[in-house]
Amino acid sequence: MAQLSCQGVSLGYDGKEILHDLSFTVNEGDYLCIVGENGSGKSTLMKTILGLHSPMKGKIVTGDGLKQTEIGYLPQQTVVQKDFPASVREIVLSGCQARCGLRPFYNAEEKQLAAEAMEKMNITHLAKRCYRELSGGQQQRVLLARALCATRKVLLLDEPVSGLDPKVTVEMYRLIHELNVRDGITVIMISHDIAAAMRYATHILHIGKTVFFGTKLEYMDSDIGRGFTDEEGGEE
Repeated sequence: MAQLSCQGVSLGYDGKEILHDLSFTVNEGDYLCIVGENGSGKSTLMKTILGLHSPMKGKIVTGDGLKQTEIGYLPQQTVVQKDFPASVREIVLSGCQARCGLRPFYNAEEKQLAAEAMEKMNITHLAKRCYRELSGGQQQRVLLARALCATRKVLLLDEPVSGLDPKVTVEMYRLIHELNVRDGITVIMISHDIAAAMRYATHILHIGKTVFFGTKLEYMDSDIGRGFTDEEGGEE
């Protein structure tokens, strides 16, 4: 049974439709990269999966025991978020808020979960540091650790390497790949980095004027895939 199923979904805002009749499924352990032109609705789709937006038509269904509150999310960072005055440990722990319910404190299990997430991201030594004093790569690791506190099943990542230098970008992709392969966490990632998508993804969802969903190999053999990868390569 699919962990996530998008069934005939149309998306938009202010009454304007930007995606029409979109359908795809994500199974446990998949690594889905969402690619496409700017303004094609990639971030809108992700926010709809999270329940922050409602589809204009169709529905998004979770299955295989997945609850919407068990989806971890790493959004694009804003200037305000980068300057947030809290410790690394406080930010990572905040990923457990959905687990707390009405309880106004974190229990021992949640504190242990945060500690394990920081260890996976190699940021335990930064636990007491102020978040806004960290480098961009360190901040992304903190936010990824926070997302891990919310889930052991599915991670949604919106341009997780945006603004990072090449060396840190490679390391970030490695960490995400390990979470997918080693820990079996399903990854759904928006990316403009078509080379990374071709390296790590198991499936590709291309949205825009033309929509494609299938395996990475099917995408590479398709007209839309060849056209998009050639275009991206020509811009470098």
